[in-house]
Amino acid sequence: MNRDIPLILITGGSRGVGAATARLAAEQGYDVAISFVSDEAAALAVVADVRARGRQGLAVRADSADPQQVLHLFAEIDRAFGRIDVLVNNAGVLALQSRLEDLEFERMQRIFAVNAIGPILCAQQAIKRMSTRHNGRGGSIVNISSASARLGSPGEYIDYAASKGALETFTTGLAKEVAREGIRVNGLRPGHIYTEMHASGGEPGRVDRVRESIPMGRGGQPEEVARGILWLAGPEASFVTGTFLDVTGGK
Repeated sequence: MNRDIPLILITGGSRGVGAATARLAAEQGYDVAISFVSDEAAALAVVADVRARGRQGLAVRADSADPQQVLHLFAEIDRAFGRIDVLVNNAGVLALQSRLEDLEFERMQRIFAVNAIGPILCAQQAIKRMSTRHNGRGGSIVNISSASARLGSPGEYIDYAASKGALETFTTGLAKEVAREGIRVNGLRPGHIYTEMHASGGEPGRVDRVRESIPMGRGGQPEEVARGILWLAGPEASFVTGTFLDVTGGK
C-alpha cells in the first residue's frame, strides 16, 4: 500500500452517483473503496474501472444500517489500505411513492436506518481513523442529502425527505464538533438526477416528468453530482465545512 495516495470510501458505490464518483475519484488520483448491498457484479465492474484508471479499488458488501457490517467494512479498508482520507456517505434508499397516511412503520424504519443512521455509523468509524484526537491525519466527509430535504416531497417521498433533513442536521453538528481535529464535514443536495433510484420509487421516468419544474429545464447527470462531491472532498474546499452544495439545476 502507498500511504501517499489518498483513499476515498463511497458507500453505495455500485451504481448511479456513487459509481460516477468512484470513477471520477480514480481519475483524480484516489484509491477507491466502495460498499454495496446486493449487486456484486455492478460493484466489481466499478472496481475494474477504477483499476483501469491506474488506481487501487476495493468493493465490500456492507449494509451501512447494520453496525456489525459497518465494522467489517472499515476493517477491510484497514487491511487493504491502512488509512481513509475521504468518506462519501452516498448509500440511500427510496420506497414507492405514497402519501403519509399509507406509510408502513417498517418502511419508515428502513428509510431512516439507511439514510440517517447509516451515515452516522460510517462517520463514527471514519472519525476514529481521521481525527487528530486519535492520531489521525485529518480528512473529509461528504454526506449526500437531497433537494427533498428543502422541498419536502409531499405526496411522494415525505419519509425520505425527512430522513435527509435528519442527515443535514447531523452534518451541521458534526462539522462543528470535529472542525479543530483536521476534519471537514459538508453536505451535497442532488436534485432530479438520471439514476436507477427513481425505479425504486415506482416511476423510472420521473426526471423527465418533472424537468419543466427545474429552472434549467433538464435533469442532471450523475457525473455532474460527482464533480461537486469531489470538490467538497478535496483541497480546493480547504476552508469549507458545515455547508451544503445544491446540484439541482436551480430548483
